[in-house]
Amino acid sequence: MDPKMFCFQCQETAGGKGCQVQGVCGKTADVAAAQDLLIYATKGLAAVAHRLRGEGQAVDASVAHRITLNLFITITNANFDQNVIDARSAETFAVRDELRGRLKETANLPEAATWTGSQADFAAKAKKVGVLATENEDVRSFRELTMYGLKGMAAYLKHANALGYESEDIEIFMQRALSMLLDDSLSGDDLTALALETGKFGVDVMALLDKANTESYGNPEITKVQLGVGKNPGILITGHDLADLEELLKQTEGTGVDVYTHGEMLPAHYYPKLKQYKHLVGNYGNAWWQQKEEFEAFQGPVLFTTNCLVPPKDSYKARVFTTAAVGFPGCPHIEEKDGRKDFSAVIEMAKTCPPPKELEQGEIVGGFAHEQVFAVADKVVDAIKSGAIKKFIVMAGCDGRMKSRGYYKEFAEALPKDTVILTAGCAKYKYIKLPLGDIGGIPRVLDAGQCNDSYSLALIALKLKEVFGLADVNELPVAYNIAWYEQKAVIVLLALLHLGVKNIHLGPTLPAFLSPNVGKVLVETFGIGGITDVESDIKSMVG
Repeated sequence: MDPKMFCFQCQETAGGKGCQVQGVCGKTADVAAAQDLLIYATKGLAAVAHRLRGEGQAVDASVAHRITLNLFITITNANFDQNVIDARSAETFAVRDELRGRLKETANLPEAATWTGSQADFAAKAKKVGVLATENEDVRSFRELTMYGLKGMAAYLKHANALGYESEDIEIFMQRALSMLLDDSLSGDDLTALALETGKFGVDVMALLDKANTESYGNPEITKVQLGVGKNPGILITGHDLADLEELLKQTEGTGVDVYTHGEMLPAHYYPKLKQYKHLVGNYGNAWWQQKEEFEAFQGPVLFTTNCLVPPKDSYKARVFTTAAVGFPGCPHIEEKDGRKDFSAVIEMAKTCPPPKELEQGEIVGGFAHEQVFAVADKVVDAIKSGAIKKFIVMAGCDGRMKSRGYYKEFAEALPKDTVILTAGCAKYKYIKLPLGDIGGIPRVLDAGQCNDSYSLALIALKLKEVFGLADVNELPVAYNIAWYEQKAVIVLLALLHLGVKNIHLGPTLPAFLSPNVGKVLVETFGIGGITDVESDIKSMVG
């Protein structure tokens, strides 16, 4: 039987091989096909833009912004609205054709840059341009590794753009890389080099976003975040976009409506400018995959600023609002108009809702981004020299639904008391609420922030390398046990490889999009490995 769809971009893909009937994420075969066509259209637009640049012609920044948002829309758990996705494809084909009309030379353009068809032809075309259109397994694997890195890059670039930060160099690379993914003449070495170059620009985009966040909101500070609830009605904001949160805080100030963070929005509490808002009262719930139960209990409206949307239950669907790349049929979508988003509908709904039900009490301590750690570097170095800290374990990445992810909680609990966990991303929810204690006042879990703040962890490692006068970052007492789920984790992985980090353990399973041969390249070149059991892995990583 022919598959209705094929997608293997996330860790939870069916059978560890690929979703072929419906996505484990909840997207239908029709939505998967629409996303495949949008990627095809985006590659075509990028190819034309790249050719124009080669001719010395200017390409407007709006083209780059379109490419960025298109890629973001197709990331796991972002957009489930086929009508929106099809409209984006139609618009992208139109922009592509307008740009192609400016070319001096149109010979040898790839099909994605020239295909024409009405929206009625989309479904038929979509079936021919998905992942499996690349028949060679190894070429497909290299292409998808880069493609998913580009999707993660697009997500981070979009957040930087929202704060007014741009990088033409990153945009030019993305357009070139997307056009190269259409080139059947590239060798395995060419595709390997492209994947690693994607990692280089992954570092650049995380640096850009770090600059955007810290210049806009200040350097993160060590902060205690409350987990309980207040008596006022509330709005729960989830995702990663700090610009959306700031706008919501401005519009809710003085309304009697509290704002709570959820999931990857937790680190917003660490930024000085954002935590000045007294009605930003705390964090509610845990990682994205528990949202069905937690959103039910919250009772008020939920605003999605980025991916990590699980198809909502009918009981609270009317309370879910989306914006930017996120979309779900039947959920109100808030567009940006004249550089501003109007959240009045969310606020007015909140006023009619009861306060959230309390899930837990207590607090989370975080804010250990690079500048905060640099401020106490002497204390950290002394603890290493004295032997009080024997090892740092980087446990950044993503959380997810699979029961096997309980491994990460057990691993954290079983680590020797002279080890410190460095974390970023929603993987932290497996262990950040555990009473793991401290080492001479240094908490044993140092949370740098969102998944993009893995950049902070890299800077911390490079700073320690400098302090100890080491020639190689891999000589540090640092081990990497990374949990991954979707494409932002892929760009973080490629960025770490670009920085020369080796012997990364990746779990709970290795990516399905890595063919045996491509996986072998990563193992032999970088020492990429999986996980086994807690006891064995602690012995191998900690010694």
